[in-house]
Amino acid sequence: MIQLFDTLSYPELRLIMQELYTTIFFMTSILFVCLGNICRSPMAEDIFLKILERKDQKADFEIDSAGLLDYHQGDLPDSRMRMYASQRGYQLTHRSRPVTKDDFDYFDLIIGMDNQNINGLMQLAPSKSFQQKIRLITDFCHKLRATEVPDPYFSGAKGFEYVIDLLEDACEGLYKEVGR
Repeated sequence: MIQLFDTLSYPELRLIMQELYTTIFFMTSILFVCLGNICRSPMAEDIFLKILERKDQKADFEIDSAGLLDYHQGDLPDSRMRMYASQRGYQLTHRSRPVTKDDFDYFDLIIGMDNQNINGLMQLAPSKSFQQKIRLITDFCHKLRATEVPDPYFSGAKGFEYVIDLLEDACEGLYKEVGR
């Protein structure tokens, strides 16, 4: 590793260090959270990643999703959500994982899908100062009005479509707030 740096000129090394500093200290990290991490939060993750890709800002953000419960840990998103997502050009490949205490240290924003998620996150937060990172996703909606993103798990096609509509609107609004 040191030999690599020996071959670089000072301006080249300085540029690398500036890029590393910017990546480490100015990258925004966002965690989307729902109950099981198999429907809403992986959908929000992929929608937000597509927005970042479209805006050429993927390198400026770290995006992930997790669930309050671990009973789907390691599973792909629900097959119905993947089907409706693919019809809109999204490919959900995230593997479910539970929220951890470390997530509160690591992520700048932790976005819950509904009030149950928000309450669960508030209880998991290591201290009150970490609760400031927790936000409800529908607070970012601009076109659609909703108090939360309902869990589509026990609904039909219209439920999944509505969830994707809400998440597309909310993620666009979130980008307007945190994008560069």
